[in-house]
Amino acid sequence: MPSIDPQIICHCLHVNPAIKPVAQKRSNFTPEWVAIIEAEIDKLLAAGFIQEVSYAEWLANVVLVVKKDKGLWRVCVDYTDLNKACPKDNFPLPRIDQLVDSTSSNQLLSFMDAYSGYN
Repeated sequence: MPSIDPQIICHCLHVNPAIKPVAQKRSNFTPEWVAIIEAEIDKLLAAGFIQEVSYAEWLANVVLVVKKDKGLWRVCVDYTDLNKACPKDNFPLPRIDQLVDSTSSNQLLSFMDAYSGYN
C-alpha cells in the first residue's frame, strides 16, 4: 500500500528464540485445489498483503476450507507451530457485553476486511 507508512501497517511477531523453527512437510493437493490456492495467492500479492520470501525459517501449510453458505473455497494457513512459539498476551480479551456497551453510543461501527477473513 503505497500511501501508508509500512511502520504503521506491518506487524512483527515476537517469537521465543529458544524454540527451534518448524518447517511443516509440504501437503499434496489436487490440480483443482492448486489452481484455487494460486489464484488466492496472486490476489494477495497484487493487493500487497503478502510478499514472496525465499529465506523463510517457518513454513506453514495451506488449508482449504469450503464456505457453507456459497460452496466457495477459502484459503487458510495452519499456524499451529508458530503460535506455540509466540508468547501469550498479558491482557484479557474483552467480553462481548463490554464490547457492545462501548460501541452503543457511536453512530458508525467499522471493521477491517472481515468479509475476506484475512488474518
